[in-house]
Amino acid sequence: MNTIKVGIAGAAGYTGGELIRILLRHPQVEIAFAHSNSSAGKKWYEVHHDLLGITDRGFTAGFSQDIDVLFLCVGHGAARKFMEETPLNSHIKVIDLSTDFRHQASNNFDDRNFVYGLPELNRDAIAKASNIANPGCFASAIQLALLPLAAAGKLTSEVHIQATTGSTGAGQKPTASSHFSWRNNNLSVYKALDHQHMQEITESLASQQSALPAIHFIPQRGNFTRGIMSVAQVQSDLSQQEAEALFSEYYANHPFTHVAPFDLDLKQVVNTNFCYIQVVKQGNQLLIISILDNLLKGASGQAVQNMNLMFGLEENTGLQLKASAF
Repeated sequence: MNTIKVGIAGAAGYTGGELIRILLRHPQVEIAFAHSNSSAGKKWYEVHHDLLGITDRGFTAGFSQDIDVLFLCVGHGAARKFMEETPLNSHIKVIDLSTDFRHQASNNFDDRNFVYGLPELNRDAIAKASNIANPGCFASAIQLALLPLAAAGKLTSEVHIQATTGSTGAGQKPTASSHFSWRNNNLSVYKALDHQHMQEITESLASQQSALPAIHFIPQRGNFTRGIMSVAQVQSDLSQQEAEALFSEYYANHPFTHVAPFDLDLKQVVNTNFCYIQVVKQGNQLLIISILDNLLKGASGQAVQNMNLMFGLEENTGLQLKASAF
C-alpha cells in the first residue's frame, strides 16, 4: 500500500503530541505537517520534550492540501470553525477528536457526514467512511463497559457509573483544577449527572437497545496524569459465568478490548491502546469495571485505529504499545 500522508491540526496539545509519537513509528504513515497557531516556528521537541533526539521537525502555521487524512486536534467548538475557514479538498479524509461532530444532530458539515468512531460499535461503517467523529474518553470507557449488555437487551434496570480520569483529560491549557498544588493528594466530583459525554453514550447504546433505563454518571478528577477507571453497576439476572461469556463473545474479534481474568489497575493499560474490562457478580448486582488510557484508546490511539480501518490496514498497525507496569 502507498504511504498515507497525514496532517495534524492543533498538534501542540496533548492529543496532537500523542498522534505525533504514534505516527512517527507507524510503518505506513508520513507526517506531512503538524499545524499549531500557538507554536508555529518551534521545533516539535520544544513543546513535546520527549521528541528530542527523534526529530528536528517543526510546527507550521500553514496548511497543505497534499495529504490523505487530516486529524483535527483543536479544541471543542473549534473543529467546525477550522473547517469553515479552511476548505478541504474532497479527497481528504477527516478524523476529528473534538465533540463537534459526535452527535446525530450535528454529524455533518456541508457534504461531509461523520461516522461515530468507536470500532467496537461501528467497525464496518468506519472502514467505509471518509469522515470520523472520534469518541470522548469517558464515553469510550463507559460504552465499552455497557455495549455487550445493550446488544443483548440486558440493560433492564438503572445504571449507576462512577469514573475517574487523570489530569490530562482537562487538556494542556492550565486551569485551577489541573494545577499540581490543587490536584495532588486530591479527589473531586465535577459535572455530576450532567457530563457532556452522556449524549454520545446514550445514542450509541440506543442503537443497540431501543428502550434504555436511566443512566446516572458521576465523573471524578483523580490525582494522576493519565488513565480512566470506570465502575458501572446494574441489576442483572446473569450469572458470573454468563456475564463473562457475554462480554468475551462480544469482544472476541476486537484486538484492543479484552475481558480480564484478574483485578484491574490503571497501570495495566496506561501508554497502550487497550481497554480492559472486568465483570463481577454479587447478589443481583453486576459490576463492570473498565480501564483505558484517556489519551490513547480514549483519544489519539483510537483515532489511529480508525485511520487504519479507513485505509484498509490491520487495526493494530502502529499501535503495538507497551504499558509502563512499574
